[in-house]
Amino acid sequence: MSNTEDDASEPEAASREAVIVDYLPHGRPDDTRPQYQKAALAYALETETFDLLELTLTEDADVNIVDRIPIDEAADDAVIEDVTDIEYDDLSNSGVSELEYAVEAIIDADEQRFVDFYNGAQPISLRLHQLNLLPGIGKKLRNKIIDKRKRQPFESFEDLADRVGGLHNPKEVIAERIMEELRDEDLKYKIFVRNDEA
Repeated sequence: MSNTEDDASEPEAASREAVIVDYLPHGRPDDTRPQYQKAALAYALETETFDLLELTLTEDADVNIVDRIPIDEAADDAVIEDVTDIEYDDLSNSGVSELEYAVEAIIDADEQRFVDFYNGAQPISLRLHQLNLLPGIGKKLRNKIIDKRKRQPFESFEDLADRVGGLHNPKEVIAERIMEELRDEDLKYKIFVRNDEA
């Protein structure tokens, strides 16, 4: 086999993306430097690990709230000069209010990933299951989900809601948990948001 055949068979590395939750074309308001010295900023939510990011943008950057943009350095159309991890409390007020919409956009764009969570959730300990970490899911509802997925894996949120009585909006349940994990950095168990201590 030649080198070109080897290269063609390797899958391309998935590029990291983020969803913009706020765009500050004139930089941070608390930055006291003159306007011409301030770079445009955006606050964003990474789509895989749900990291909160502050992006320093290039002068010609044209981004809007809820846009998905590549955050890899190798991206051809890179509009980002610098990426910094931030905490929930560092977000602007607009960023906080748009965060839930960004989470929903990420869930909508990759529904199967989150349906697979319901299909593959496992016990954390003898007394606690990953499904119990989701808001509104207690022992009875957890057992219904486990029983139904043993018979046949769930295919969509709609399938999940139809087959499991009492679980009316599984997408909203996931979104609530992600928001809780973003707000509370001291949560013991994080399912979706990357835990920096891990």
